[in-house]
Amino acid sequence: MEKRCLVLDLDGTVYLGNIPIAGAVAFIQRHWDDLDFRFLSNNTSKAPDTYVRKLTSMGIPARLDQFLSPTEPLLAHLRREGITRAYLVGNRDYTAHIARAMPELALSPEGAQAVILSYDTELNYEKLAVSARLLRNGDIPFYATHPDLVCPDPLGPLPDVGSFLALYEKATGRVPDMIFGKPDPAVLSPVLERYPKEAVVMAGDRLSTDKRLAENAGIDFVLVLSGEATREDLARERIQPWRVVEHLGELVL
Repeated sequence: MEKRCLVLDLDGTVYLGNIPIAGAVAFIQRHWDDLDFRFLSNNTSKAPDTYVRKLTSMGIPARLDQFLSPTEPLLAHLRREGITRAYLVGNRDYTAHIARAMPELALSPEGAQAVILSYDTELNYEKLAVSARLLRNGDIPFYATHPDLVCPDPLGPLPDVGSFLALYEKATGRVPDMIFGKPDPAVLSPVLERYPKEAVVMAGDRLSTDKRLAENAGIDFVLVLSGEATREDLARERIQPWRVVEHLGELVL
């Protein structure tokens, strides 16, 4: 079946930090009218509209409805569980987004029914202390927005939620009750509700999240070597990608 929807990871695939990856933007612009592009990031350091503005500034006319993130399945879970008070370890931009997206959720440690760990680039000791104290109560759920150990950066990988979780486990003995985002296929629900799996392809630079997500969802995967993964890493994989390219600009569908 002809591919109709292309789900793109962002950091390491479309850009590195604030630097567009050579060929990636041109590929998206060239195929903008041919494919339904969706932009998927585990990175919860910023609100979705911040990422949309970033893509727009790079010449990609992205819309908010094209953006996929761990936030949607997280909020859906909170609503199902009837959680109305939570302590969020997150930076100001992301906290403001959660408050807008779920106004019935009180973001406070007082009476918190859950602790939520996002990619907090403004993390400080006070946040660590408050959340650690809450987590010592074994009855309170612990949620993480995604499992990434590091976040790509032009100067080298930076600690991400997965690294923070090692700290929490040492300090509190707790590991998350649920982790959202890639490689959990729930993050692709808006796409898979619209298209058959054969019509969807995922492109990304990480084997542990992007490739695993595609496998878990039963869709084809394109590995781009413009970010984290190398050919040496790929050689150790039992299941090989549908396509492997140096960067998105080389992709032929």
